[in-house]
This record gives sequence, C-alpha cells and structure tokens, in this order.
Amino acid sequence: MATTVRDTIKEITRKHLTEDLGKCYGQCLTAVGWVGGTLPEMYEEDGMVEFSMADVAGGSIATGIALAGGRPLYVVRYQGFQWYNLVSVVNYAAKSKEIWGRPCPIFVRSIAMEGGVGPVAGSSHHSLAQRMPGIKVLAPMTPGEYQFAYDSFMADDDPYYISEHRKSYDNDKELPDVLHDTKVDFTWFPISITRLEMEKVMELANKENIKINIFHQLWIKPFDVLPEWTESLKNSRFGGLVTDDDYVEGAASSIANELSLASRKNVWTLGLEPRTAGFHPTVDNLPPSAEKIVEKLKQIKYGI
Repeated sequence: MATTVRDTIKEITRKHLTEDLGKCYGQCLTAVGWVGGTLPEMYEEDGMVEFSMADVAGGSIATGIALAGGRPLYVVRYQGFQWYNLVSVVNYAAKSKEIWGRPCPIFVRSIAMEGGVGPVAGSSHHSLAQRMPGIKVLAPMTPGEYQFAYDSFMADDDPYYISEHRKSYDNDKELPDVLHDTKVDFTWFPISITRLEMEKVMELANKENIKINIFHQLWIKPFDVLPEWTESLKNSRFGGLVTDDDYVEGAASSIANELSLASRKNVWTLGLEPRTAGFHPTVDNLPPSAEKIVEKLKQIKYGI
C-alpha cells in the first residue's frame, strides 16, 4: 500500500516524539480524528501536549519552548487562525537569531481547508509568514516533499511555516514538472492545492490547443528563481501564471514579480477572489479550479 501524505506526517510525528525526544503542541490534538488522521494515537505522557483554546497564547508558548532548547511541532488546525497564532512566531521566533544570536526553531503545521468553514478559518494564509524575515515557508503536497520539509527543519535552526492542505493528505504520488521540447503558450507555477489540478488542467488545456509547461512550487520563502524556469518563461508566447490558495496580494504577487523580472515576461496571478467567504456553498470562496485556471489562460491568449 502506497504511503500517503497523511502517513508521512503521522510517522514524522511518532518519530519526533519517540526518537528525537521532541513534543507536539496544539489544540484538540487527541480529539476525534486526530487532526485528519495525521497524528499517532499518543497522549500527554508520550509528548502530545494539548493547548488551551486561547489562540494567541499557543504561538507564544511554542516560541518559549524553542528558545529553551526544544524543537516543538506546533499544530494550527486552520490556517485562518494564524492571524492570532502567528504573532510571536513572526515577531519573536523569526527575529531572535538575527537580533540576539539565539535560534528559535519551530515547525509550524498550518492546515488549510475550504468548504463551508466561514470567513475566518478557511483557505491558506502563508502570505502572513512570507513577508517576515527569518522564517522559512514551504507548501508540501506530496509525501516526499513533506519528508524533505521536516528533514530540512531538523538540520536547520530557523522557524519553519509548513502550509499544509487537508486535501493533500490522501495523496500518495509525487508531482513531476511538465516540460515540452518546443515553444509553449504559458509556463504555470502552481502553489498548494492548485497543484492537484494539474492533470485536469492539462486535459482541458489540450482541448483548447493551449500548451503549457508546469513547475510545481514547494518553496515560498526563500524564493529562488531557477534557470530552467526563466528559460521556460522566455520560450512562452504569452508569459506565465502563478496560482495559489491564498489571496494574490501576497506570496503569489511576490513570486510572479520575481519571475517576471528574471525573464522579462508577463506573469499573471490567480488565487482566491477578493471577497469574504461565507458558510454556505453559494457564498464560499474556493481556490481556482482547473476550469478557472484554463479560462484565465484563454483570456490571456485570446484577449477575451
């Protein structure tokens, strides 16, 4: 049976608690579901520590634990709650090494989801962390990427913001880049859950006679433009597109700007609509689907 992202996170947590002598902190960790099945069924005596429901306090406690020499896994069940939880992580943990020479390594599991969860809890909010110096931000969507993120954290002394998405938990496949030998119409740079639309986007794009190269984005910060991305953009007739599960006025726009400067090509963005999500499907705010992504490419290509 193939290993899923869920299995990978669960095994990482078990190993962290039993072999690396670390602890896992957060709210409702041992409640029904064990955070989407990503936690082993372990309890406080094993290193699974339940925080109170005071959101701001959790990040501050995790920061203090890291300053005292620990390497906490800190679970925030909804990324939208980072507006409260992330205060001490970005304003103290991320700055501690630069200002005082004292590292503060925290592995922040920030979990996104959509679908009737309202105006605060839903979607990704990695742009909150992306703008702050001293923190590293990754959005793993495959088992191998998640293992890489954890291994990088354990070999580093910086705080890590891991932008997860619950829809990735069942994924057991790696997501290869897609490259064509000849000129293409677009180069697509998907982030987070929009990456799982790859196969459908390619299918719909082929029907519209739109040829695209695809480069999956794991690192959000630091963001380094790779030579093959620049070359692909230069060989793209209509430039590039960055898609995200966050509002575009943040990480997506920043990444698009870097890509555009490096290639001297137009790079567009597509993410959440600029409006507040409600609790009913008719007023929800979902990440761009394959249909919306291809529609955006058509608008650019054909000027419609």
